[in-house]
Amino acid sequence: MTVPLHRLAKTIRSKNAGAHHYTFDIIFDSRERYEKVMATGAITREKVAALYGVPVERIEAFVPYPPGNAIKITMRRAVSSGDVGDSDVYGAQQYAPLLDIPIPWEEPL
Repeated sequence: MTVPLHRLAKTIRSKNAGAHHYTFDIIFDSRERYEKVMATGAITREKVAALYGVPVERIEAFVPYPPGNAIKITMRRAVSSGDVGDSDVYGAQQYAPLLDIPIPWEEPL
């Protein structure tokens, strides 16, 4: 059985990290849940790149952060913030594809 990531994470968000990058935060409300999700291997740099349809090189940072029960991901933007063709100046709408990452999960929620 799998559960979508948004059912397991407390917060999933995105924002600009300067004019040329997005940053994504996936934050869990407990160390136990964070560790269980990380142990599944369902969230990796390669999987995030595939989800966004970008080369893995565009995922410039993939940082598990156990003290914060979080994962921080930084992705280079295709179009700089505010440039012609930019559809999200603040980068606040870019997290949506992460919401439904299937996480193998056998426990009740």
